[in-house]
Amino acid sequence: MVGVVGGTKPALPPADDRDPDTTSVAVPLMVQDIGTVQDLAGRWAERRERAAEERRVTLALREAILPEPGASIDLPYARIAVRYVPAGRASSLGGDWYDAASLPDGRMFLAVGDVSGHGLPAIAEMAQLRHALLGLSMTGACPGRLLTWLNTLVLTRLDDTTATAVCGHFDPATRLFTWAQAGHPAPILVRRGGARQLGAPRGVVLGATSSLPYGVADVRLEPGDLLLMFTDGLVERRSRDIGAGVSLILEAAAATGLGTDLDTGLSTGLDAGLDRLLEAIGGPNPEDDTCLLAVAVTEEGPLRP
Repeated sequence: MVGVVGGTKPALPPADDRDPDTTSVAVPLMVQDIGTVQDLAGRWAERRERAAEERRVTLALREAILPEPGASIDLPYARIAVRYVPAGRASSLGGDWYDAASLPDGRMFLAVGDVSGHGLPAIAEMAQLRHALLGLSMTGACPGRLLTWLNTLVLTRLDDTTATAVCGHFDPATRLFTWAQAGHPAPILVRRGGARQLGAPRGVVLGATSSLPYGVADVRLEPGDLLLMFTDGLVERRSRDIGAGVSLILEAAAATGLGTDLDTGLSTGLDAGLDRLLEAIGGPNPEDDTCLLAVAVTEEGPLRP
């Protein structure tokens, strides 16, 4: 039995017709939502900053490994120019690389390669392969043998890594370019206003198998010829495959007169020609690195049998 103080029943509070779910918790939920948005914004800003820092580190590391991308090499018999444009996004920065070095016997060693993957791991593996191939080239061994040795390195020291490469020797005395490839697009030869892709010798991707040999091919270059070595970032896009991209390069090389204006000024002509070529195919690839190594033959030179 419940007693009543003073004999009077206490008055009840007035009825509240408002929805209790929207009164007692409305303000706390609003504050919680604001806090969540602010937290997400903060985390997003941190991720953007980390991505920007990773890009800066990756670019700095690659610049320390590779020759100066805009540098040109002037030789008595040729001029070599490079166009190297990194991908637009940090997550797309890849392991593309190139090399051009004089050998002790007077020949020129030329190479372009691409390591699978992106980011710092690909850059680190690229550094190992580039330096290894450059060191091996000093032996004077043929390009097929060089790729065989490089493939052994990938299989035994770089787990779960694959890479492509094309490398060769240009002999100024004979104007002979001897080359080999490992799953890589073949070079393009521009001659007298026309362009064609060289027929590729056999060669599988580095890191795929040790049972298949690497073949060797050669082509005799002429004064005025232009040889283009490149990575797939130059020709491949999401909207087109490599074959279509190569066809576009061949058409653009002829349409832009690439190689035909070298006599009037080799330095200006080659640099301007490469810029026109990149513009004609839609500019650099925003989703992958773009590497283009061009060799312009300038002199007849003493031919050797």
